[in-house]
Amino acid sequence: MSEKKNPVKATADKVVEAVQDTVAPGNEIPGAPGPVPPPVDEPIDPTGPLPPKSDQRGPDTYSPTGQETGIPQKEVAQDGEYLTTAQGARLYDTDHSLKAGPRGPVLLQDHHLREKITHFDHERIPERVVHARGAAAHGVFRAYGTAASVSKAAFLAKDVETPVFVRFSTVLGSRGSADTVRDTRGFATKFYTEEGVFDLVGNNIPVFFIQDAIKFPDVIHAGKPHPDREIPQAQSAHDTFWDFVTLHTEATHHTLWNMSDRGIPRSYRMMEGFGVHTFRLVDAEGASTLVKFHWKPKLGVHSLVWEEAQIAAGVDPDFHRRDLADAIEAGAFPQWELGIQTFPDTPEQNFAGIDLLDPTKIVPEEMAPVQPIGLLTLNANPSNYFAETEQVAFHLGHLVPGIDVTDDPLLQGRLFSYLDTQLTRLGGPNFGQLPINRTHAPVNDMLRDGMHQTAVHRGVAPYRPNSLDGGCPFAAGEDAGAFVEVPAKVAASVKERKAPASFDDHFSQPRLFWLSMTPPEREHIIAAYTFELGKCYEQAIKERALTVLANVDSELCAQVAAGLGLPTPAGEDRLTDPAPSAALSQLGQTWPLDGRIVGIVADANADLDGVRTVQRALLDAGMVPLVIAPAGGTIGPDDDPVTVQRTFTTARSIEFDALVLAGAPAPGGDGYGARDAKAGDAQPSSTDPRLLLLLNEAFRHGKAIGHWEDADAVLTQAAIPNDAPGVVSAGSATGVLDQVLQLLESHRVWDRFPTTV
Repeated sequence: MSEKKNPVKATADKVVEAVQDTVAPGNEIPGAPGPVPPPVDEPIDPTGPLPPKSDQRGPDTYSPTGQETGIPQKEVAQDGEYLTTAQGARLYDTDHSLKAGPRGPVLLQDHHLREKITHFDHERIPERVVHARGAAAHGVFRAYGTAASVSKAAFLAKDVETPVFVRFSTVLGSRGSADTVRDTRGFATKFYTEEGVFDLVGNNIPVFFIQDAIKFPDVIHAGKPHPDREIPQAQSAHDTFWDFVTLHTEATHHTLWNMSDRGIPRSYRMMEGFGVHTFRLVDAEGASTLVKFHWKPKLGVHSLVWEEAQIAAGVDPDFHRRDLADAIEAGAFPQWELGIQTFPDTPEQNFAGIDLLDPTKIVPEEMAPVQPIGLLTLNANPSNYFAETEQVAFHLGHLVPGIDVTDDPLLQGRLFSYLDTQLTRLGGPNFGQLPINRTHAPVNDMLRDGMHQTAVHRGVAPYRPNSLDGGCPFAAGEDAGAFVEVPAKVAASVKERKAPASFDDHFSQPRLFWLSMTPPEREHIIAAYTFELGKCYEQAIKERALTVLANVDSELCAQVAAGLGLPTPAGEDRLTDPAPSAALSQLGQTWPLDGRIVGIVADANADLDGVRTVQRALLDAGMVPLVIAPAGGTIGPDDDPVTVQRTFTTARSIEFDALVLAGAPAPGGDGYGARDAKAGDAQPSSTDPRLLLLLNEAFRHGKAIGHWEDADAVLTQAAIPNDAPGVVSAGSATGVLDQVLQLLESHRVWDRFPTTV
């Protein structure tokens, strides 16, 4: 539809323009639900749909057969200022059923009622069995060209930019579960390459619980809620999970990663990703190389502490998806480098004694460095969750020339499973024609019909060979860019249900992971095992878990046993001492601060010039300042107000990476138990207990705390020593901010965490 024929869009643009000058300074903060502020009264003058927010875009406009249409995205969205039926007939009312008189009964002929309710009844599609709860974003991948020597894939050539859609997810929980549960996270990337779609479907943990896909239903059934009561939701702290992983010790390595801080990421933006399996890359001459894929976040790998994760699950169960969307809206675009570890493609398919087909094993980066091959940037949020994040369909069999699979038995099973599950979830074999799944390469597949077929095929001969359609489509040779499987030798052997002997070592790599952890990280692992096993009912399962831990590390086993009140068993295997891998620890480096959130505590009597200075400095640095005050609205003079983003009622430490106090604010007017239980029995003249709680949590969770002006008394009431690690002060706002930002580069003030191991 041209602009001339679409006055509705022009009207919507005028609405946007009319409010541009009225946007308050507080709108620099991400999280506004719409592109413009709404009026107080219900709008009554017909106008068309407002455009999406500046951080949002939909799928690129390609046809079901992979042809670029050039149609603007706005023209594939619903349009028009008037409500209509699904067939376009305008409606005068959608609030009342058609009745025989105002009291009814309702008439069967009410076609609008039946259409509206029928569609509503079928709005939900089956959720994913695993990875049901997800968040996603659009972006671009730019290749460095460094992979060109090992892969002929066109999208890996130097400076080629490829559109991508990335979905992050938890594994065990339902769509309605919380983001911050202890769980493995999915990291799935759809590359819309010129040679077809390539899906890299991995996790934030480089190993998996099982070595063979035939056991996947077992591990998921064990981790899901108990089938009799359907509890607990989205967590592994229960008997069936621990029953399985203690009887099935190949799961020990993944379980240990899950019990580490990796199981509770700070953000999707600060989460590493792994392809898990070993893949093959093929160069232009047909030579193959074995590789493992790694996503390295530019912001570093960081995690929540356990108490933060628990609080967030209650007060903000959307913590991770909100963080991702807000960062993109604020222009702090998340970035990851894609890297590969490379290994010779030998008949044995092992490296330094490590079986590369065993998905429960890693190759330490000290032995095979990760070589960067490209940069991923997420720069746009979806415009519709269902159409994009929910309907995106990944499949490990979506490969392009230059990338192939190996005989990893878990990978082989996934090649079947991912395709099979989309047939049920998305209603048939044409799920690739949904806009978010459409390839950007031409399609001529001879596949016809089926549910939801939206391509209008031509010709009379959807078969090969044919003469009626002139022989089209023709098979392509390798010189014409065909995908040709690597002619790898298949071992001549008998049919049997066995695993190779090289898969039998279940404990040396978990021990490597444990020995690579710093003391604070070890403390967190001990606490996680103690909590999870403490939630189990059966004593035998706890005792069996300790027996497994004894084969990883005697101190780890002893500390968990003490927490459970059980004797420490002796390990069955003789423990080895592999050299630790620094790449496995999250501590010891400094990182960029893009998108970090700093809370500024102030009230009308604070140094508001200093507050404005801190706000502007943080915004200029690509960070997000949130002003926390006793009440909402604004503080300061009417001609230069400071907008409040959080109040003592709504603020909790989990949202902030650091806190800065601009003085000692007065208590909030709603600070009493009947309105906010966090306030307790606050006295009018005392510091608001909710501020003390905020500071206590931040201090306990190892966050930087800075202050200027007269905030000493507040810290004293919060029982926070002024000379404690990571508590800083200065005579000016900029002096405090400089110190806080330096502390933030290490993510937390790790010196605050006492350690014993």
